[in-house]
Amino acid sequence: MNVESLSGLIERVTFFNEENGFAILKVKAKGHRDLVAVVGSLPSVSAGEWVTAQGIWVQDREFGLQFKAEMLTSTPPTTIEGIEKYLGSGMVKGIGPVYAKKLVGKFGEGIFEVIEHRSADLETVDGIGPKRRQKIKAAWAEQKIIRKIMVFLHSHGVSTSRSVRIYKTYGEEAVEKVQANPYSLAKDIHGIGFKTADQIAQKVGVPHDSLLRACAGLSHVLLEATNDGHCAQPIEKLLDDAGKLLLVGEDIVKAALAKSMADGDLAQENIAGTELIFLPALKRAEENIAGRIRNLAAQPPNYPPVEFDKAVAWCQEKTGKELAPSQREALKQALTNRVLVITGGPGVGKTTLTNAILKILCAKKVKCLLCAPTGRAAKRMSEATGLAASTIHRLLEAKPGGRFGRNDANPLECDLLVVDETSMVDVPLMNHLLRALPPNTGLMLVGDVDQLPSVGPGMVLKDIIESGVVPVVRLTEVFRQAASSRIITNAHRINEGHMPEFVAKENASDFFFVERDTPEAISSTLLDMVKQRIPAKFRFDPIRDVQVLCPMNRGSLGVRELNAQLQNVLNPARQDKPFVEKFGWQFRIGDKVIQTENNYDKKVFNGDIGIVTKIDLVEQEVVIRFDQRDVVYDFGELDEVSLAYAITIHKSQGSEFPVVVIPIATQQYVLLQRNLVYTGITRGKKLVLLVGQKKAMAMAVRNNKTERRFSGLLTRLSSKRE
Repeated sequence: MNVESLSGLIERVTFFNEENGFAILKVKAKGHRDLVAVVGSLPSVSAGEWVTAQGIWVQDREFGLQFKAEMLTSTPPTTIEGIEKYLGSGMVKGIGPVYAKKLVGKFGEGIFEVIEHRSADLETVDGIGPKRRQKIKAAWAEQKIIRKIMVFLHSHGVSTSRSVRIYKTYGEEAVEKVQANPYSLAKDIHGIGFKTADQIAQKVGVPHDSLLRACAGLSHVLLEATNDGHCAQPIEKLLDDAGKLLLVGEDIVKAALAKSMADGDLAQENIAGTELIFLPALKRAEENIAGRIRNLAAQPPNYPPVEFDKAVAWCQEKTGKELAPSQREALKQALTNRVLVITGGPGVGKTTLTNAILKILCAKKVKCLLCAPTGRAAKRMSEATGLAASTIHRLLEAKPGGRFGRNDANPLECDLLVVDETSMVDVPLMNHLLRALPPNTGLMLVGDVDQLPSVGPGMVLKDIIESGVVPVVRLTEVFRQAASSRIITNAHRINEGHMPEFVAKENASDFFFVERDTPEAISSTLLDMVKQRIPAKFRFDPIRDVQVLCPMNRGSLGVRELNAQLQNVLNPARQDKPFVEKFGWQFRIGDKVIQTENNYDKKVFNGDIGIVTKIDLVEQEVVIRFDQRDVVYDFGELDEVSLAYAITIHKSQGSEFPVVVIPIATQQYVLLQRNLVYTGITRGKKLVLLVGQKKAMAMAVRNNKTERRFSGLLTRLSSKRE
């Protein structure tokens, strides 16, 4: 095979994969009358650049003659035609095809020099004022640095799609910082894991058996464990998992553990006879929660005196709702204890009880603050009580960098703090919440302990209940009004280990099971239900009102696959509408999306659901509306969101949707658990539809085993040590 050289102007970029740099380019090449298809890999590419390639000609069965490049490099353009294409390609924010034409028409080949050294001259071009001029200059400078980072990372086998985030985290020193300690990437950059950082480390010369590498491996294993809900790991398991990850001898891993503990990066503690290794911040968080909860439980309430029978009669008259004996008893507990847990399933009167407590205390001029982990839960709480409620993050005045404005030094101003959906609250967030609680304030934790535990580390509500330190009111009686809902009665049946009851007549129920035997039949029925039957029969909007909840991410009935299919049937691509492809998703205007991590700068948090309202290809920005608030994302930040036509049941915690559709099949057996299905069903407000195999449903109902989470909180709450 003859290796040939080819060079020319990139007319257009037909395809570019940011993960691996693979590109298909249409090139106006020297000596060729027609455009040449060039295929190869390079860190970044824009139309208008000059490309040089070495490779061979191949005849592709589908695409015809192509130049397959073994080596491919691109350089900024020097011709007028190339410069205009380059600037108009969207690579510099603030310049699209229209401004590119104007700028090149005015400054010709000297435009790059003008942007870099004489940017004030840009304002002589029609439509460019001081604001746009500054934006163009800043975007040009940023682009140069990002390209330098891209080239460096690409040469070390890293995808280019993370370069913008690396630049935003480390600034102009990015390359130097990565070379000094590549493992910092895994800790600091969302989307880069230990394995990617390890690849770079090997290429920049970090020895395979170095302590730096082994210490980073240990921290990574512990961090991964927190993603599975653990606050710690048994020492033997940690050493074993780190050894498998690092493929080094046990002596090196043990030496790294000793060094990490000596440096204060890891902490060891014996909990209930097991030697556990903690990340120090989580250990401190557990200690603080336990100390503060025990301290609260030991103190009397700080409310004005209440004549109980009189207060109950007044409250019942005001609300028109009579309190059941169990609720009256719970109300007494709330008024006579500094801290209280109220738990129970749907329809047992948690909201009625909470309302009664708040009505009586507010009438006594007790200042109450209400919060919940998610925006949807806070909104629901506000609607139910008639009082203002906010997310925990908003209440604590979350700041960039994960800090909070409310803390020990600047506590909340209230006499009672009520937290709803407490089963969702993890150890770090509960720690921040309790640190912000003033010394004389009461605390009421409301939640369903039988739901899935928090996505983050720990099982705070369960541990507080099991410790016996705090008075607990467990409501069990399903009230008459709620008992007419099959969603509620079936949720309780499932929670008690019984199969749900199904009715044949559609008009008589809000809960249906549509039986299908194969994953293919389940998938096609689900799509038909969401697109056609639910909107037609029940008058619900398929995007706004209907939420598909999946037990798993992967597989033909997982979140990824169903999102792609639902997007295509509910919001198909249109030639007249802009779209952007990033991080494995295509985002379109009108798409339902979910935030997948906390972003304190943007004040959007893991689990928030929004709609894409605008895609600006010139500014390279996407606007997403969350609860009447528009949030702007650079294209490079879109790895923080994913499509949300389908989400996992875990991600749905704390939210309620008018309609919930759940695919259920034996292929999901790894995750088919009672509390998972119970949590999914209780997310539905007006209609719940399960599509799949009754055998899979029976497996889930029978499986009441929950995976143990390693944590020290229960021991710390139960014991008297500080």
